[in-house]
Amino acid sequence: MANIVSPGVYVIEKDISEYAATVDSSIVGIVGFASKGPVDEATLITSPQQLINTFGKPSESIPGQALEGAIEILEATNKVYFVRGVTQTAAEASALVPIGACPAVQFVASGLGVSANLYLKVNVTDNTGVNQYLVTKQFAIPSGQVETTASGGQALALKTIIGGSLDGDKVGVFYSDSDVTTGYLVGSWAGSGASLSVSAYSDAAFTNGVSALKAINFSGTASATATSALTVIGTTFASGANGVAYYVETLYPGTGYNLSTDSDGNTIGNSFEINSLGGEKVVFQLNEDGAALETFKGDLVNQYTFVEEIINTGAENTTSEVILGYLTSGAALTDFTATPIGAFTDPLSDLGVTGITGTGQGGTGTATARMFVKPIEGTYSLRSGTNGTSTDDDTNALALIGDPTQTPKTGIYALDDDTLNISIALTPGMNNQSLQNALVTLAEQTQNFIALVAPPYGSVDSVQEAIDWTNGRSETRTASLNSSYAAVFWPWVKVYSVFDGIDRWYDPTIFAARQMCYTDSIADPWFAPAGFQRGRLTKPIDVDVVLNQGDRDSLYSGGNVINPVVEFPQRGITIFGQRTAQRNPSALDRINVRRLMIYLRKVLLASTQSFVFEPNDPITWENIVGVVDPLLDDIRRRRGITEYKVVCDETTNTPARVDRNELWCKILLKPTKTAEIIVFEINVTNQSAKLGS
Repeated sequence: MANIVSPGVYVIEKDISEYAATVDSSIVGIVGFASKGPVDEATLITSPQQLINTFGKPSESIPGQALEGAIEILEATNKVYFVRGVTQTAAEASALVPIGACPAVQFVASGLGVSANLYLKVNVTDNTGVNQYLVTKQFAIPSGQVETTASGGQALALKTIIGGSLDGDKVGVFYSDSDVTTGYLVGSWAGSGASLSVSAYSDAAFTNGVSALKAINFSGTASATATSALTVIGTTFASGANGVAYYVETLYPGTGYNLSTDSDGNTIGNSFEINSLGGEKVVFQLNEDGAALETFKGDLVNQYTFVEEIINTGAENTTSEVILGYLTSGAALTDFTATPIGAFTDPLSDLGVTGITGTGQGGTGTATARMFVKPIEGTYSLRSGTNGTSTDDDTNALALIGDPTQTPKTGIYALDDDTLNISIALTPGMNNQSLQNALVTLAEQTQNFIALVAPPYGSVDSVQEAIDWTNGRSETRTASLNSSYAAVFWPWVKVYSVFDGIDRWYDPTIFAARQMCYTDSIADPWFAPAGFQRGRLTKPIDVDVVLNQGDRDSLYSGGNVINPVVEFPQRGITIFGQRTAQRNPSALDRINVRRLMIYLRKVLLASTQSFVFEPNDPITWENIVGVVDPLLDDIRRRRGITEYKVVCDETTNTPARVDRNELWCKILLKPTKTAEIIVFEINVTNQSAKLGS
C-alpha cells in the first residue's frame, strides 16, 4: 500500500468478497464415430440439430452409437463435447471443377480508323449452349470514337462503350493497363460449350471496313462485307495433356459430404457450384442438402484474386467447409502459391495452354493473345468421402483411444482438458476392453469425470455372463473392472430410431448418462440417478434380458458391481442400481458419492486459485475457511452431506509445511448415503399388549 502523506480524502478499494464458484456437473464427453465433422477435437454441441449439422445423422452403418447417445443425452443437458475418431482409411470428399477459357476476340492496334459509325452485333452462350441475349446485342461505335493512330486507345474506347467490369455483364472488353491499344472482346462463360458470335458493319461505305474487321478477327483474312461474322468457341482445360482443374476438398473426411439422394428423394450431401455473374466476377458456392451453405465472390482478372484466398488460406486459418487447390494432368494437388492464372499479364503457358481456335465467315486462326480463364459454370458433386472406420473392432478402438503425446491430443485424450469441465464420459456402442480401460484410466488420472461402460451387445446374454464379463472372465474382457471412477450398466435396451425407422438395441450407458444429467436438473449430482424418481426411462420399449429379484441380487451384491436396467410390470424400464465399479466397500462404491467428490474437487479448485502466492499465515487460512465453509454448508443443506468440518490452522500447517511453501486445508465430511434397502419390520402382538400412545 502506497504511503499517503498529503492532506486529502482517499478511497481504497479491496475485494474480500470471495465465494465458492459455480460448476456445471452435467457436461458430458462422448467419443465415437460420425459421417462428417471435425476429427480428434472436443467440439461443443448444445442441441440435437447442431449435432446433426456438424457430425451428420446417426446410422447403423457407423460403428458404435456415439451420435445416437449424444442426441438422447442432449434431451437432458445442453452441453455435450463430441470427439470424432477416424482410422487411417478416412478420406475427404472431393470434386474436380474444370477450368476453361472464355471465347475471346482480339482487337489489334493497326488500321483503326473508320469514316462512319461502326456497329458490333454480339451473341454469347453459356457453357451449356444457352443464348444469353434474347435479342442480338448491338453496340454502336460512333465515327471517330476509335482512334486512327497506333498510339490511340482503341481498347480503352471500346471498353467505355461495351463495358465488362460490372456484375451481370455478359460480354466485356478487357485489356492491360500498359497497352490500351490492344484488348479483347470476351464472353463471360468459360468452357467448350460457351461461344461468342461477333459481326461488324457500318451505316456508310466500308472505306476502312477490312481494317475494322481485321481488328475483330483473328489473324486470318477477313471479308469486307457487312455480314462478315466470327464465332469463337471456348475451351475446357480439364483433361488431356494440358488438363487443369480446381480441386475442391472438404476440410474433414466422411461419407456425410458425398452428394446423394435419400429414400425420400431428398438431396443430401454437398456440391460445389460455379456461377458466372458476368465480366470477371465468379460466385463460388458450397451447397449442403440442396441449399446454399457458403457463398464467395471472386474477381479473377483485374484484382489478381484467387478463389482460395477468398475461401481460405489452406489447411490453417480456414473460413470455409472446403479447401481448394488446382490439379494438372498427372500431377498432385498443388497449393496456390504460384502466380495467379487468370490475369492477362501472366502467360497461360503456366497451364500448358497455347490458345483457342475460332471459326467463322471471317476465317480461322489461333489467337496469339492470352485468354480470359475462369472455372466453368456448373454444379459439381462431392464424392469419395469415407468415414475412417473399420470392420475390425480393435482397429476402431485404437482410433478412439487416440494418442496423448500428440499436440493436440487425439481420441479420448481430447477430453483431458480442464477447461471443458466434463463430468461424465462414455464411448457408447464401442465396448472394446482396451478402449474402456483407457477411458477409466483417464478418469482416474484426471479425477474430472466418471466413465460409463457396458458389456457388448450379443456376447453377454445372461446374468452369469455379465458377471463374468465384469470380473474379466469372458472372451471380450480378460481384466476385471475395479474403480470408483467407473460404473457398469446392463442389459441393453430397445429404442425406436427415427433416423433408421426401426427398433434398435442401444447401449445402456447412453441412458445412464442421460439420467445423471436429468438428476442434476431436478436435484443435485449427489442424488442417486436411479430408481423410480430419477432412473425411470421413458424411451426404451424393451430390455435385452429380463431380470428378476434374484438376478438383481446377484448383479449388485457379493462383490459384483453391475447396475441393472430392469423392466418392472406397470412401472416401466428403470435403472435400478448406482454402484461404481469399486470392489472395496466404502462410501465411494456409490455413484452419488463419487459424483459429489468430482463436483466438490472442481468447485474447490475454481474457488481457491486466488489464494496461491498469498502469505501463508493465519489470515489466509481464515480466508480459505471463509470460502470453503459456506460451500460445504450449502451442500449439507441440499442433502449432499450430513456433517462436515474444515480445518485450516497451525495443526494442518506445521512449520515444516510452511517452510516448503505448502498450505494445507483438511476437510472432513460425511456424505449422505442413499436408502437402497428399505425394510418394514412388522410385529404381530396379542390383544393385551400395550402399544402406547
